[in-house]
Amino acid sequence: MDFSEFSSIYLSTNPNYVHSVEEEIIDEVPPPEVEAPSQEIEEPEAEVEEPEAEEEEPEPEVEAPAEEEAADEMKPKPKMFMQNIAAPKIPEGDKVDFDDIHRKRLEKDLSELQSLIEAHFIQRKKDEEELIALVNRIEKRRAERAEQQRIRTEKERERQARLAEEKERREQEEQRKKHDEDAKKKKALTNMTHQYGGIQQKMEGRKGAKKQTEREKKRKILAERRKPLNIDHLSEDKLKEKASELWQWMMELESEKFDLSEKLKRQKYDCQRSWQGQDGRQAEVNTQLSEVLQETRRLNLCH
Repeated sequence: MDFSEFSSIYLSTNPNYVHSVEEEIIDEVPPPEVEAPSQEIEEPEAEVEEPEAEEEEPEPEVEAPAEEEAADEMKPKPKMFMQNIAAPKIPEGDKVDFDDIHRKRLEKDLSELQSLIEAHFIQRKKDEEELIALVNRIEKRRAERAEQQRIRTEKERERQARLAEEKERREQEEQRKKHDEDAKKKKALTNMTHQYGGIQQKMEGRKGAKKQTEREKKRKILAERRKPLNIDHLSEDKLKEKASELWQWMMELESEKFDLSEKLKRQKYDCQRSWQGQDGRQAEVNTQLSEVLQETRRLNLCH
């Protein structure tokens, strides 16, 4: 059984309880207040709270049958009323000064506002100091980085210069070594040539008036005809004259070679005819042919 069912059963069994509650509510309503001319501030009269009659606790009832419970539920339930809350009492001797209260509240608000403004300016000053310190750190770091970059660039430039100097020094060293080796080789070849020439001269001296071979004759003729070409000291005009002179000499040699080759062909033809009809002149033809061959060899040696 819940509270609503219990209250409905209790009210149905005690109808006088509703009338007593209504009388108590009517008694508790305060009478209209009368303004006192002598007082500046209206003071409400204190309401006398009447003690409520102690409610007799209902005795536990025996559970009714189901038909009575259904009949009780069909009955209308009475409305519940809340008691009026009495206003707090103000002491009779004290007077309320609303201007003082308002002034104190304004002073309190003003002090709080001033404290907030001071805290704001203090925080703002602190933020500005932190910002200035941060900007100084950034500038200092930027200057340090620029200095580091400059030092790094100078070191890189010095390293490149050092590498270039080392490379140039190695190249000069290699050239010097190569020049020394070439000089040594030339000196060794010169010594070998002198030694070989001395040995050859000794051999020729030992042989005495030995007959020279065709190769030796060729070397001798070339040594006589092949003169050193000293043109380092000549000017441009002299070089042109020397070149034209050599060109003219080569043309003369070519013409002589052509004439001799034609002469050789004609002599061969004459020899063939003489071999066919004149055997007695064989010796003379052989002599002429040998002379022509010698002249041809001489021209080849000149070239």
